[in-house]
Order: sequence, then C-alpha cells, then structure tokens
Amino acid sequence: MFKNLFVKRQKSQYGWFGNYSSWAEVAAETGGYDAGVILERTKEAILKVKKGEAVYERDSVVFDKKEYPFPLITFLLHSASLNKKPLHVLDFGGSLGSTYFQVKEFLTPDVCASWNVVEQGHYVECGKAHFEDEILKFYESIDACKAEKEIDLVVLSSSIQYLEKPHDFLKQLAAYHFPFLLFDRTAFHYGEADRLTLQRVPPEIYPASYPSWFFNEKAFLSHFSGQYEIRAEFTSYVKGEETMLIDEVQSGYDKGFYLINSSTHA
Repeated sequence: MFKNLFVKRQKSQYGWFGNYSSWAEVAAETGGYDAGVILERTKEAILKVKKGEAVYERDSVVFDKKEYPFPLITFLLHSASLNKKPLHVLDFGGSLGSTYFQVKEFLTPDVCASWNVVEQGHYVECGKAHFEDEILKFYESIDACKAEKEIDLVVLSSSIQYLEKPHDFLKQLAAYHFPFLLFDRTAFHYGEADRLTLQRVPPEIYPASYPSWFFNEKAFLSHFSGQYEIRAEFTSYVKGEETMLIDEVQSGYDKGFYLINSSTHA
C-alpha cells in the first residue's frame, strides 16, 4: 500500500523507517489504519470508479489510466481452469473492493462466482452500504465468509505486512487448506529476520502512519512447505515497488507468489 509513492524520494520524512523491537513500540508513534479520514477518502475514490468518473483506484488515489495486475489476472484465470468451475474468491484486506473493480472486466461468469472482501468492521459496513452487489460481498472475518461460501482462492495483496502477528495469521491460513493462495505486493527484505518499520504516508494521500513489516522470504514461505507448491513468483505490477527504501537505503522489495494446494491439485 502506497509504496510506489515513496521509493524515489530522497531524504524524505515519508516512507519506511526504523527497525523496531515490538509492535507496541512502533504503534505508539503511528496514527493507525482505522482513522475515519482514510475510509472516507477511499470510499469517495471508489465511488468515482463505480460511477465511471475515474478509471480505477489504488490506495485511495484515482487514476485516469488503469494499471492492470496481470500476474493476478493470469493466476485467477489459471485457477478457474484448474477448478473446472467459477471461483469463490476471498480478498483478505481488500478495502472496499479495490482489486475487484480493477479486474472486474476479466471476472466473467465462468471465472468468478463471487468476490468476498474480508476487512475491518467499519469497512464492511461501508462496503455493504455502497458497493455490495450480486458478486461483491463483505465480511468481518474469514470464518464468517467460509460459513456462506466454499472459498477456492484467497487473494492477499499488500495486506499481510500490516498485521500485528503475521506469522500467526499465516499459520492459520495454511490450516484452512484453501486450494489456491495468491500473495501480491507483499514486502520482503534482504535480512535474515523480519524487520518491523514505521511507514509514514505523504499528506497528499492522507495524514497517517502505520507499523509495517518486511519479511524474510524463506521464513514467510515456510508456513506452506509440504502442503503447497509454489507455482510462480513475480514482482509487483506497480512501478517502483521492485525495490524498497528503508531509512533511505535500498533494503527490500515487493513480491508475489502463487501457491497451489498439492492435495487438491497435484
């Protein structure tokens, strides 16, 4: 989230900083992701897309030319082909349906049966009120979604790095045994251990800051070894996210992985 807006800036007060020892330590310096202004700006931006007043939205910013996440689209289509029926997609941390609206023209009836966003409660309330339709639905938890849909593929785009306990979540995610997992725009770095940073957002987006993880790639993927096959890996489709600056030093990168459950699709 917001990464390409920082990478080229030098000596900026915005971007990623520090190497914190605990979530509480960095959270004490942040404004968080649940601020009302963030939700309102995101809602206004996606409403413009829905009404045809903008082409697409990313991180509350509207664009007049769409950037397609072609790896994500490719693996959606591939998964639907392997599944031999339309997919029920779970979009974890999917805001108000940003990715859904970005790729909607590719979500034909033979590809996608439903697109289900799992988000914080106030996002779910807003999503249900303004964006939900026959395909796009909103839930407050994975379990709430699973109670109504048999999920085939989980999309996790620029979301895992904003969880307080990401490895606990990844362990739980693996335990669900979903057929397909698609990680996109996930932050990694070259160190041997995960690195916890403070991310400051430029005020032209909105005034906010968050704790933000950069993962060790091997440790991240270890949660899925033995159960999932890494069918593909790819760089971010967003220009500039292939390299990341922490404390103004090139230290990390955004990357994606497409995983297939070996027990369901050998």
